[in-house]
Amino acid sequence: MKHPREVLLGAQAATVRLPVCDHYSGVPARMQKSLQLQAEMMQEFGVCVFDATLDCEDGAPVGGEAEQAARVSELVLSAVPGARVGVRVHPVDHPCFHDDVSTVVGRAGQRLSHLMVPKVESVEDVEQAVQATDAAGAHHLPLHVLLESPAAVQQAFDIAAHTRVSSISFGLMDFVSAHGGAIPSSGMGLQGQFAHPLVLRAKLEIASACHAHGKVPSHGVVTEYSDLSAVQVAARRANQELGYTRMWSIHPAQIRPILQAMSPDEAEVTKACEIILAAKVQEWAPISHLGQLHDRASYRYFWQVLERAHATGHNMPIELAPFFHQ
Repeated sequence: MKHPREVLLGAQAATVRLPVCDHYSGVPARMQKSLQLQAEMMQEFGVCVFDATLDCEDGAPVGGEAEQAARVSELVLSAVPGARVGVRVHPVDHPCFHDDVSTVVGRAGQRLSHLMVPKVESVEDVEQAVQATDAAGAHHLPLHVLLESPAAVQQAFDIAAHTRVSSISFGLMDFVSAHGGAIPSSGMGLQGQFAHPLVLRAKLEIASACHAHGKVPSHGVVTEYSDLSAVQVAARRANQELGYTRMWSIHPAQIRPILQAMSPDEAEVTKACEIILAAKVQEWAPISHLGQLHDRASYRYFWQVLERAHATGHNMPIELAPFFHQ
């Protein structure tokens, strides 16, 4: 029998799917702890529920960039099988960028899930990253990029269209700072970043660009990082109001609140299971469920609910489980 993705999604089947949480760490002890936690949660959920992105940019002391890149490479190679581990390198115009890529990708490229490139301003920056990555021997390594300025956001659709880009993140604090005081500091806070028109417009532009090209929009941090309820509120609003399907974590305690906020609730998962199982029995012909008509248009939506549920650790009915282990 054909896979539901093939039957229902068509061209949308090429859409990138990533874990809903991207956890960043750069200090050696915290990087090791991140990989250990990732392995533990893989055992708990039966799937890799968050990416661990090790940081060569903010994590490296000035003058210690080469040592950090070497350390990060060894940690990537130490990750358990099936783990998703990425690395953030320096921006393409930084003197250490090529050394970062040469070391990290050259040594551990076969184990990397992605390379995060910060401060991307244009498609030309993406091309520079692609050329450096290819030169290091990783011709198909996905790039995640971070847009942090008004000029970069203006290029979001062109950047999202690049075949090697699989995710775009929004750099809130740098974006606000780039306005020279025109956006107040409250624009960096939990309430302001969902209310100030310029910040909101930038977020929507990135989300729209990503969805137009089948890529993943990733929401950045909240400044109230130690307030886990604020983290969860931000993740839920980013997901339900702005269409973001992924969010950064900068502390291990933030991972579960992000998973919970971006996971479909149990009632929605139950409904999706019932509809997809009934549709499967009818070989995807229209059905009636609780007095409502459903066909392939709604099947597509509910199948995507199940994909999100699986990615966030929900158990699937035995009849559907094989479709999530192919």
